[in-house]
Amino acid sequence: MREFIDGAEAIARGAFAAGCNFFAGYPITPATPILLRMLRELPKTSGVGIQGEDEIASIGMCLGAAMTGAKAMTATSGPGLSLYSENIGLAITGEVPLVIVDVMRLGPATGGATTVSQGDVQFLRWVTSGGFPIIALCPSSIAECYSLTQHAFNLAERFRAPVFIATDKEMMSAQQSVNTDAFEKIEIINRVAAPAGGEFVPYQTKKLADIPAFAPIGGEQLTRLTGSMHDERGMLTKKTSAVNKTSRHLWQKIQAHRDELEFTKLDAQEGAATLVVSYGITARSATEAVRHTRAAGKLASSLIIQSLWPLPKRALRESMRGISRVIVPELNFGQYRQEVERIALSLDPRPEVIGVDRVDGELITPQEIEELFGRG
Repeated sequence: MREFIDGAEAIARGAFAAGCNFFAGYPITPATPILLRMLRELPKTSGVGIQGEDEIASIGMCLGAAMTGAKAMTATSGPGLSLYSENIGLAITGEVPLVIVDVMRLGPATGGATTVSQGDVQFLRWVTSGGFPIIALCPSSIAECYSLTQHAFNLAERFRAPVFIATDKEMMSAQQSVNTDAFEKIEIINRVAAPAGGEFVPYQTKKLADIPAFAPIGGEQLTRLTGSMHDERGMLTKKTSAVNKTSRHLWQKIQAHRDELEFTKLDAQEGAATLVVSYGITARSATEAVRHTRAAGKLASSLIIQSLWPLPKRALRESMRGISRVIVPELNFGQYRQEVERIALSLDPRPEVIGVDRVDGELITPQEIEELFGRG
């Protein structure tokens, strides 16, 4: 059936489809619509929805709920993500499954609360101390808000890690008529439960890239959660061998699977010399620009990034082979363009990378992208 919904509604429905049964958040424009929907709908399915007294309390409650076995989600915007930072680090080192929605708005600081932006791209990657890898998905349509939210929960469960959904004010607040019957249904993945009976070592793995089995806090088996460097039993340590193993495990469990974490949509046209790389709300303008260019008899290709982090190196590298010009439109000063440039540097011949940047609170138009097809 066709429904008139926005991205916030699609994310909420995707969360429920993935089995989300706990949400905590604090009102912040433009993420509040997600909070309101979760508070309204969770009690209907015996779930728990809480409006915390602030952002720090909200993500803290999500961590606690997740460690008791709940599938938890929270939603915020840039200023709230700043306050989440320390607890995101706790989720990384404690290997806590959690979905975090960042509805980007213009920064810095309070910035433009009702103004669209894509300025948190690098902030998401380096949001907490330590420099460990993170997973961040980025929908560019209402349907993807639904499907990628399910993927986010599955990845959080599979890798026992916080997973981000990077979206923006326009995606959350602009309603569209969509066929919800065609929304992609994803097979649900749950974290691997610790075997019953016998000794349980909460962070024990055979290989660095393995994911430890999960035992809920408050259950029959003793488990620990700490933000300090710990050994496989969760005990604080400064022993170099244990510190090295834990650190390399937190790195390898994401990096070793990065090819599996690449979510992209390639629309390649044979013989095209120009490729547009886009993500999020800006991908809509990029798609229109490519369509108009082709209608005018010119060749153009498009790559839409659905997984911002880890950087989809393989997809970027393959899509840029034989390309002479890469256009990267984004609502910031070129934060993702610099990542594309790094990949381009490894290619021979090396394509020119051009940015279309906008930071005035308005969306990039298809025409602004089309103008760059005529260069050269």
